[in-house]
Amino acid sequence: MADTTTEHSTGAEPATSSSPKSVVDKTTGLSEEVLESVEAGQRAAIEAVRAFVGTVDQAIPADASRRQGVVDSALEMADRLVQSQHDFIRKVISSAGKAL
Repeated sequence: MADTTTEHSTGAEPATSSSPKSVVDKTTGLSEEVLESVEAGQRAAIEAVRAFVGTVDQAIPADASRRQGVVDSALEMADRLVQSQHDFIRKVISSAGKAL
């Protein structure tokens, strides 16, 4: 039983000494996950716009001015979506910074 107590004390020491590092590691990991999520969202938005433009080209091939208006509206929507994601991430990072 003395070995069990010794193992418990030894196990507790690294956890205490590495607590600040584990918080930093967790924060770094969270930041990386958030950035990856944002990048994936941006890529998805770009791909959705590409698919949309292709669909519009097929649906409205003859009327170039009307097609351009629809495409411009889609690009504006995608831009607003990406900007919203960007603003959200800034707020998350700001809140996380204040919490630390």
